[in-house]
Amino acid sequence: MKLGDDVEEIDLDLTLEKYHTAKGFLEKVASELASESNIQLNRLVNEGARDRLVLASGGVARDYLSVLRKSIAIGREQSASNVNVAAVNQAAGEHEATKRDEFRRDVIDGQDALESEFERVKAFCFRSRSNCFTIEKDLGSEQYHRVKELVDLRLVHAIKSRVTVRHRPGRIFEAYMLDLSQYAGERKRRNFEMLEFWRSDDEAKLRLATLIYAEVAV
Repeated sequence: MKLGDDVEEIDLDLTLEKYHTAKGFLEKVASELASESNIQLNRLVNEGARDRLVLASGGVARDYLSVLRKSIAIGREQSASNVNVAAVNQAAGEHEATKRDEFRRDVIDGQDALESEFERVKAFCFRSRSNCFTIEKDLGSEQYHRVKELVDLRLVHAIKSRVTVRHRPGRIFEAYMLDLSQYAGERKRRNFEMLEFWRSDDEAKLRLATLIYAEVAV
C-alpha cells in the first residue's frame, strides 16, 4: 500500500497543551475498547487516576493504552477495587523502559548529547522541585533544539507555547513537563510538586522565574 494513494495517515497523537481535548479524546478511545467487554471506564479508573493517565501518556494514544493496560494489571495484583493513582504511577515507571529502548533505537547521531541534556533537565526539575520548566521561546541554541528532540522522543512534553514570566518583561517562554516516569515514585520523598498546569490556579505558577531552564543571557 502507498501512503496518500491507497491509505491516508491519521495522527492520533495530541499534546498536553490542549489538555482537556487530549483527555476527552484518549478517554473516548479507551471507553470504546472497554465497552466491548461491557466495562465502564469511569468505574474501572478513579478520577484522580484518569488525570494521571493523561499525564503519563503525554497525549499519545499508544502510550495511554499501554500505561492503562499496565495499571489494570497492577490493580488486579493489589486486589484494588479500581485503578488508582498509585497504580498509574507504578505503570508509568515500568513504561519508561519502553521509551528508553525506543530512544536508543531511533537516535543514531547525537545520542550522548541528548542523554546528557535529559539528565540536566531532570536535575533542574528536582532542584526546582517541580515537574514543569520553561524555556525562552525561539531561543535558537543547541540546548533549545535538544529539548525539542526530547519532546519528539516523548521524554519531555510541551504544555504551553506562550508563557510570560515575572521579572522578564517583554519576553515570551514555552512551558514543558518532564515525563511522569521520572518522578512519580520520588514525589513525596523529594517534596516534589506536580503542577496541574491545566487548572487556572497552577497555570499561574508557570510564570515563576525559578522554573526557567534556559533563556537568552543578558
